[in-house]
Amino acid sequence: MAKDKQKRFLLRMDDSLFERLSNAADADGRSINAYIVKLLSQAAPHGNWEQRQLIGRSLSGKDLDTKSGLVLVAGIYYRYLLESPEKPDPTASYTITESNGNILTLKKI
Repeated sequence: MAKDKQKRFLLRMDDSLFERLSNAADADGRSINAYIVKLLSQAAPHGNWEQRQLIGRSLSGKDLDTKSGLVLVAGIYYRYLLESPEKPDPTASYTITESNGNILTLKKI
């Protein structure tokens, strides 16, 4: 990250937390600042709402509308694609593996 793109702010913490972070940063081979940035990067949500809320969700095959090519998930209709080139199985379960706009990719599980 370029220096001119970085933001700075003052972070206050008690001595006990500072000690724990300092020890963890040492064990990880990082400065305290770099260690805190690593922790915050891991905790901050990535991707758009669909990627955060839908990826990994399971669906029933009976919920896949083969005529319209739509599936209702979290109150929103999405187009769907199946990872394998077969027709939807109403007795199977599917998991959402990808979200791209209003198109979900489903894998039979």
